Amino acid sequence: MPLVIVGISVLSLLFLMTKLKLNGFIALLLVAVGVALVQGVSLEKIPDVLAGGIGDQIGDTMIVIGLGAMVGRVMGDCGAAQRIAGKLVDTFGLRWVQVAMVVTAMLIGVTMFYEVAFVIIVPIAFTIVRVTRANLLWVGLPMSIALSTMHSFLPPHPGPTAVAASFDASVGLTLFYGLFFAVPFGALIALVWPRLPFVRRMNPEIPQGLVTERTFSDEEMPGMGWSLSVALFPVVLIAGAAVYDMAVPDSNAALPFVTFIGSAPIALLLTLLLALWAFGPRIGRGLAEVSKSCNSAAQAMAMILLVIGAGGAFKGVLVEGGISDYIKNLTDDWPVSPIFLAWLIAVILRVALGSATVAVVTAAGVVQPLIAGSGVHPELMVLAVSCGSIAFSHVNDPGFWMFKEYFNLSVIDAIKARTTYTTVLAVLGLGGVLAVEASLDALGL
Repeated sequence: MPLVIVGISVLSLLFLMTKLKLNGFIALLLVAVGVALVQGVSLEKIPDVLAGGIGDQIGDTMIVIGLGAMVGRVMGDCGAAQRIAGKLVDTFGLRWVQVAMVVTAMLIGVTMFYEVAFVIIVPIAFTIVRVTRANLLWVGLPMSIALSTMHSFLPPHPGPTAVAASFDASVGLTLFYGLFFAVPFGALIALVWPRLPFVRRMNPEIPQGLVTERTFSDEEMPGMGWSLSVALFPVVLIAGAAVYDMAVPDSNAALPFVTFIGSAPIALLLTLLLALWAFGPRIGRGLAEVSKSCNSAAQAMAMILLVIGAGGAFKGVLVEGGISDYIKNLTDDWPVSPIFLAWLIAVILRVALGSATVAVVTAAGVVQPLIAGSGVHPELMVLAVSCGSIAFSHVNDPGFWMFKEYFNLSVIDAIKARTTYTTVLAVLGLGGVLAVEASLDALGL
């Protein structure tokens, strides 16, 4: 019966979000209340369960997600992202333009959300297509695949960060482990997919009216050194702290300080301050002008944070109603890796719900009981859920429609291009997580 309730709740979310066009925040709250009532949670207790779930989720993720959005927006509005993209294209040349797009997307996509980075980089792709008359997907698809990989696999993006908070996993270690397979797998698919026959047969025109005509002049953009330094600064701090923590004993005198500056909130706060200083007065802009980018980013992230919070409420209801415990007891004796099971649950929810953020947060509530006693590193469980959440992007995914419109594709062609690459990335991601687990076991970690 509990699994039937979970199934019905997922179908209800699907109905509310796709048929009734209800946003994820409202849909998740309504379903959470319904599950609580069916599971016998007392009426007077339901508001506290919802509030507790929202508070636990938002409290751990709001700082990281908010600061990450601000860093990305400042880089875009000040021309730093365009500087990186243009320089890489000049360096690699037109023959290696796909490699340039992948490198650009991965550097920018580390801190930027998919939609923001996509809109910033896609004008570069359109410019290259106009000049060379190359196929639009030949230039643009590698960029989209690389951005999808960064956004779905790794913190500080919303989904992985929210799951890390739910699983009490280290954001730094999650990023460190994930980089080992996210970068090579993302680059591999980004370079292979445009060469597949069914993709090469597509030859869409550059769409009209979807991209701003404004481009930064060389004088308006910050220098390459500063642009690249700001983009990589949080990665260096977060991943560097994780490496340092593994390399030194707990008694090391510098460890508390390194852990402090390598925590995701502090690393991103320092990055934001660096961006405001580097891209404000140093390039002739007032600090107040650059700060407006932060305000815009905060407004844009409001709904994402609400959805994540509502996912926490749904998770709280599952725990309070005993559904999570039931799933844990049911799967305890299954001869299946907890990592695979976590990935599969995320895949199913992704197919049903569309939104990767909603799917990954919802899956976290179902998967969380599997961690206790499994012996699996929580960081690997985070990556398993995150990898599963990218699979089967289709018509109920907002990112699907953005991809379709910017690349001027039919629905069928968009499914052929995007649904296939997201699914293959999810499968490769699962293999990467299992390979990291095997490596850690071999090293006795």
